[in-house]
Amino acid sequence: MDDFIKKRIARATGGFEEHGIDSLLVLSDENRFYLSGFTAADGGFDESAGALLVTADRLVLLTDSRYELQAIQEAPLYEVVCYKGDFSDSLSVLIGDIGVKRMGIETGRIPHAAFVRLSDTLSEKGLNIEMVDATPLLKPLRASKEKDELDRMARTLEIAEKAFEQFLEQDLAVGVSEKQAAWALEKRMRDMGADSVSFPVIAAFGTNSALPHAVCGSRTVRPGVPLLFDWGARLDGYCSDTTRSFVLGECDTRYKKVYATVYEAQQKAIEAIKPGVSARQVDSIAREHIEQAGFKGRFGHGLGHGVGIAIHEFPSVSPLSDAILEEAMVVTVEPGIYIPEWGGVRLENMVVVRPDSAQVLNRLESGNPEIKL
Repeated sequence: MDDFIKKRIARATGGFEEHGIDSLLVLSDENRFYLSGFTAADGGFDESAGALLVTADRLVLLTDSRYELQAIQEAPLYEVVCYKGDFSDSLSVLIGDIGVKRMGIETGRIPHAAFVRLSDTLSEKGLNIEMVDATPLLKPLRASKEKDELDRMARTLEIAEKAFEQFLEQDLAVGVSEKQAAWALEKRMRDMGADSVSFPVIAAFGTNSALPHAVCGSRTVRPGVPLLFDWGARLDGYCSDTTRSFVLGECDTRYKKVYATVYEAQQKAIEAIKPGVSARQVDSIAREHIEQAGFKGRFGHGLGHGVGIAIHEFPSVSPLSDAILEEAMVVTVEPGIYIPEWGGVRLENMVVVRPDSAQVLNRLESGNPEIKL
């Protein structure tokens, strides 16, 4: 693992000159893990498990006593500094000792109050440090996956899919509520070895399936009613993300048309994915198919997103994305149609960008709108 970490650090520090910085302050769970192996997670926006201070010749992991031993064990490439007082004060002392002048900072993951506190503390100590947004450096850093990462994601997805197959066979039945279904599927994933779920399971039945991120409630499974499941497992630090929609029993003509349109849009988008293609173009292919089928305005969200250590990461696949797809990126392809007071259909697969095409990582069937009772 240390060799992977060294290469990642080298890629990050290799961008210092381009971005005009001499150091990098890493604050998010995901980038801390990616650049050090340290797995501790923040308790909230106002609580930090630690920070990495990376320079060309020094690696420091600043944390508190709760995580000191864990940091030493998990991040052997880093000098672990355990602070006992104020985080900003300890960080400022460290910055001064190292001689930082222009520091890239993960601005999207530091609360405004904490940023102001750090700025004030640096000024109080007479340190004239320029802090700049490191997002342009960090955002694409994790986008193209290493073989080890792809292997981990394949194992994670395998657990999630096998759990769903068992769930369909043994847990899903007429009368089961959304909450009961979500818990049964989560339990299946954990029983099969997942460290956790990658996000709260979405089980949306009937009209609730018209909400892309529906909250599970008391609605129950009924024959012929739209059912939508969005779920994922987390294992060894990596996520999976899949959505399937169907009805139990026979579906009506309307559902068949909606389902077929979504499925066709997904297939067309996947066929268009290869290195050098813009994410926006892939989104437009699926979106135009849905609109031409008579469902304009019924697909509101982006077509997909990157997946890896975070469930949503760069690149975005949407009308607003400026990303260009590169080899070894992993993205979701999840078109949907949502009709208020009726329901919705979304189909989501994970794909990896290969040299000439896209490889679908999922093995679960996604072309059948019906599951027989």
